[in-house]
Amino acid sequence: MNRHLAFERLHNFRDVGGYSGEGGRPVRWGRLYRSDSLGKLRGEDEDRFRALGIGTVIDLRYDWEIAAKGRVPEAPGLRYHNLSIEHRPYDQAALGPEVETGRFLADRYAEVAHDGVVELRRALEVMADEDSGPVVFHCASGKDRTGLLAALVLSLLGVAEDDIVADFALTGLATERLLADWRADHPGQEPRWPGYGTAPADIMRFFLADLTATHGSIHAYVTEFLGTDEELVAALRGKLLEPAG
Repeated sequence: MNRHLAFERLHNFRDVGGYSGEGGRPVRWGRLYRSDSLGKLRGEDEDRFRALGIGTVIDLRYDWEIAAKGRVPEAPGLRYHNLSIEHRPYDQAALGPEVETGRFLADRYAEVAHDGVVELRRALEVMADEDSGPVVFHCASGKDRTGLLAALVLSLLGVAEDDIVADFALTGLATERLLADWRADHPGQEPRWPGYGTAPADIMRFFLADLTATHGSIHAYVTEFLGTDEELVAALRGKLLEPAG
């Protein structure tokens, strides 16, 4: 199954539908998408994007990233939310080769999960809102911040951990094109860090295990630490899971 939707300039745009969720109900196709930066949309890519009928964009990047790289083009009826969930910027490409990918990034994800409480809660509320229509959420590469939020929402939908980890690792199919984008922005250079742009499964396994060890479960993290409630979980499931029976 190829979840990646074909675009010329976007490399990591995909539908998160089809996974088995709570009670065996599949996640609905065409309701929730994840992506790399939508600031890259141009021409036919923009036409393809509009044809999906997306009603809401959640942009997880910093203000300075948006200023440098642009945001999704405005369109009538398209809602846009900038919710920068990461509060401690760092330069992955500049890391040394001695930095172990899985443990390092899992620790950064844990920082985001505990720093970005307000933004993460709001992102889940937007996803659960029926008036939002189909939603796409994205960061720069569609891997780290996007992968973290995808893991939270899929977990709330009752998707198995193995499927959540597999969904995260699919970014590996886009790694070479993401690296090509970096090289185009940095002529004559190579990232110092071999882990740049990669998505090994152990990143997500470490992160989910750490969050569960700290909070008891992903559900408890969301409903207690983020300060949401069971109504939000029910609304997410009602909007994003196929009806029972």
